[in-house]
Amino acid sequence: MPKAYWIARVTVTDPERYALYAAEATKVFATYNAKILARGGAFNAVEGNARPRNVIVEFESMDAALDCYHSPAYASARQHRKGAGIAEIVLVEGA
Repeated sequence: MPKAYWIARVTVTDPERYALYAAEATKVFATYNAKILARGGAFNAVEGNARPRNVIVEFESMDAALDCYHSPAYASARQHRKGAGIAEIVLVEGA
């Protein structure tokens, strides 16, 4: 079964509130044995529109990624992100 990747592109508008989300989401990811591959850091926008924060999280499968996203624990974390930024999140199956 191929791995899956949670890819988030974010513009943070309230850093304090977003930090609460990030801390709680990190704990949720750990319960799904996910591995954070990239979180923030330097980037180069070579095509299209970019956002200043980019996150890539690796999951063992698409099912695990979806289970994490739809979990009550992540829903709780996501409440901190509301009003703290603009996010686009996609789940992508690996090769």
